[in-house]
Amino acid sequence: MPIRLLPFDLAVFSATATASLAATVAAPASAQPPADEAAFRATYKELVETNTTLSAGSCTLAAERMAARLRAAGFPASDLHLIVAPGHPKEGNLVAVLPGRDPAAKAILLLAHIDVVEANRADWERDPFTLVEENGFFYARGASDDKAQAAVWVDTLARMKREGYRPRRTIKMALTCGEETAGAYNGAEWLAAHERALIDAEFALNEGAGGLIDKAGKPVILNIQAGEKFPQNYRFEVVNPGGHSARPVKENAIYRLSDALIKLRAYDFPIESNEATRGYFAAMARLTEGPAGQAMAAFAANPSDAAAAATIAAANPSWNGILHTTCVATMLEGGHATNALPQRARANVNCRIFPGTSVEQVRQALERVVGDDKVQITTLETRSKVSPPPPLTDRVVGPARQLAQEMWPGVPFVPVMSAGATDASFLTPVGIPTYGLSGFFSDAEGSHAHGLNERMGVKSLLDGRRYLYRLVRLYADG
Repeated sequence: MPIRLLPFDLAVFSATATASLAATVAAPASAQPPADEAAFRATYKELVETNTTLSAGSCTLAAERMAARLRAAGFPASDLHLIVAPGHPKEGNLVAVLPGRDPAAKAILLLAHIDVVEANRADWERDPFTLVEENGFFYARGASDDKAQAAVWVDTLARMKREGYRPRRTIKMALTCGEETAGAYNGAEWLAAHERALIDAEFALNEGAGGLIDKAGKPVILNIQAGEKFPQNYRFEVVNPGGHSARPVKENAIYRLSDALIKLRAYDFPIESNEATRGYFAAMARLTEGPAGQAMAAFAANPSDAAAAATIAAANPSWNGILHTTCVATMLEGGHATNALPQRARANVNCRIFPGTSVEQVRQALERVVGDDKVQITTLETRSKVSPPPPLTDRVVGPARQLAQEMWPGVPFVPVMSAGATDASFLTPVGIPTYGLSGFFSDAEGSHAHGLNERMGVKSLLDGRRYLYRLVRLYADG
């Protein structure tokens, strides 16, 4: 059973959070943001500056600190569930519940992960675990992925509690650990398997989609994510007897593996489409000049148009990534001595599988592409179940589009399928359709997530915060 930390444990952190908030807003009156914004900034700062890397951090500490802020806002201990799975003391999760008035109305779930990718201070321009505001951006590891949305969810619930708001339907929030580390413990997966009733909801809102601004800072498109490609690693391996390097032979494990990878490089999986990708390219066609825009319009009208798909794929690797299954070599390992023929050579091939295709179907396709029975192709650990995209119903899309048009008039609100993977892959298969939606806009350079000097636009974050707060209320009262 999980460990649940209850009132006595969290009281200490409540005091800590209050002190932290006071320190954060202790600035000259002329420099202070509005009170509710100051509280949000304090939450965001504390969460970002709590190291939650797998190697040296603690999601449990971050979860405790966010629980303390909710307690300070008036949440009773009975509605805060700090869940630490056995054997994972630093990988804790927080589930918070704001009860609704109508017990017959299914809840909505606000999902975000609080773990972050590793960050080496020597490589960064700034300390990755100190939130810095500079030139219109917040910089830090997790400033975008995914502590921006996690902080917004905590802030949203805290504001609602302080305002005495009672939603018609229950609002739940799950802050989880482990999304960033393949093969490690994953909190969303654990909750789906062991605390399904606690997180039960009609649907969930998650990371996975934002908006794009042009060079002048004008919003040009806002996305809602409905579905994502499935990440899967395969091992290519060649084994042979080897020998002394002074007696070379043509049969060489490294050469044979290299031949297989060259065949992989030359192969493109068949083009596919679904409701989200067709809708995305139809909208992007109106925003994209030249042959790429024309090809998008043609593809949206006829997904069998191979020439249009090829033009789109060649124009942008991100567009190519949502047109079909993709597989790429990411790691190599071979040989055992500088003066010996290799006895073993391995490569990791990372595939992103288009919804509707199974892991085994892709493995078999790779075998056909390589066409060499001396290259063993093995499926490595599978992250989750493969699931179809959640439905783009008006019940979910309608309020989000309506509010977006009010806040950003004329900006297209467009579905998208993600080429990456989020914790939606653990919730959608168990009956909680999960959508990526943030209201965070970024320029073409993006947030540098997973890379150096990760960033989040200050205006983008504050605008997204307003959008998500109002949207949650629309859903909760709808």
